[in-house]
Amino acid sequence: MEKSNSPTLKRSLTLKYVVFFGLAFMAPKTFFSTYGVAVHRTNGMIPTAYAIAFVVMLFTAYSYAQLVKAFPNAGAAYTFTQKSISPHFGFIVGWTIILDYILSPMISSLILGIALKAYFPSIPMFVWIILFIVTVTSVNILGIKLAAKLNTYMLLLQILLFAIFFILSIKGLLAGKGAGTLMSIAPFYDTKVNMPALLSVVPILCFSFLGFDAVSTLSEETKDPTRTLPKAIYLIMVIGGFLFIAGSYFAQLVFPEFQSFKNPESAYLEIAVYIGGKAFMSFFIAVGLTSTFASAVASGTSASRILYAMGRENVLPKKVFGYLSPKFSTPVFNILIVGIVSLSALFLSLTAAVSLISFGALFAYFFVNLSVTAHYFFREKKRSIKGTIQYFIIPLIGAGLIGLFFIELDIHSLMLGGTWLIVGFIYLLNLTKLFRQPPPELGLDEAS
Repeated sequence: MEKSNSPTLKRSLTLKYVVFFGLAFMAPKTFFSTYGVAVHRTNGMIPTAYAIAFVVMLFTAYSYAQLVKAFPNAGAAYTFTQKSISPHFGFIVGWTIILDYILSPMISSLILGIALKAYFPSIPMFVWIILFIVTVTSVNILGIKLAAKLNTYMLLLQILLFAIFFILSIKGLLAGKGAGTLMSIAPFYDTKVNMPALLSVVPILCFSFLGFDAVSTLSEETKDPTRTLPKAIYLIMVIGGFLFIAGSYFAQLVFPEFQSFKNPESAYLEIAVYIGGKAFMSFFIAVGLTSTFASAVASGTSASRILYAMGRENVLPKKVFGYLSPKFSTPVFNILIVGIVSLSALFLSLTAAVSLISFGALFAYFFVNLSVTAHYFFREKKRSIKGTIQYFIIPLIGAGLIGLFFIELDIHSLMLGGTWLIVGFIYLLNLTKLFRQPPPELGLDEAS
């Protein structure tokens, strides 16, 4: 009765908008920004590295798809672990995944501020950062439908960029540029390749696929989420995988002399000028700015939903974090908090932020894979041959692969992430009165 009069998240998103949301979070255009550095480290075999990264992340995507059927709630990895393993582990996973989502808009703000400062040196960078954060925050407050539509338009620009890149590359190759052929095994296999160096790039490239997991935070705003979200997760992975593998294949063919890049970090601009002139380079830069905005909107939306799920359960103070705007049906306070945190772009380094995100994402992925086994194999007792493969072997392979990446994190990631984890553990001790009581837990009927 009283509950029915309270604001709720509205189910308004269809498969199309959910897929576009995930791809916007993924920001496929960033592939070009990392291409120059990655191609050097793989000695030209970057399509193979992307293919390996795709297969690796497919295991975790599979686990997300399985769990979202059982728990269609806004809390994503937090909810999955809480319901499948324990409320205490759920809290810790939710605490760490906050790093992933809540700092992503800050990184977008910093990247955009640096780019616009270069174009308009007379305007201080902080002006661009503040203006950007205010705009992103306003869009997210006004509602998920508006955010989804804007992300759709900006994502279509990125898809158009890839399409033009493919066309210009094919045209250039047929005209004799680069390798002078459309078919070559060279980008995929080189007898001189250093396999340890190639494999060392895979964990970095895996982060290119971040976005498939973010759509699970939209469970309560998606129509028929138990059917729509698994489809969306797989579609996001396949589309992203195609763009990354095909993009790196053509980039390698049209510009095989990757050792000659003047600056690996801006190698994509050299390729753009080479195949399409300055006009195409300008379009590249413009789309880069819009993709940054789209990614910030998507990650800000995800972060606010994670905070809302934890606030609704009173794991975080409910009056603030569990509040929904009666007018917009959005977690306004959480969105504002994400905006305030994004202001850390004014003083926090990019390296520190990326380190925290890496730690949070891998930590959550590891427990999501384990949650599949805990829920389906042990709790639901689905232990037939098919069930053992689906709910025991596949997720444990996913957890093992993520575990290997986790131990490869640099010292900054482990120290910063570990410190955040300790703070969360101390808060959990206080919340549970030294584990004498469980953390507040959400009944599934509340999320319906």
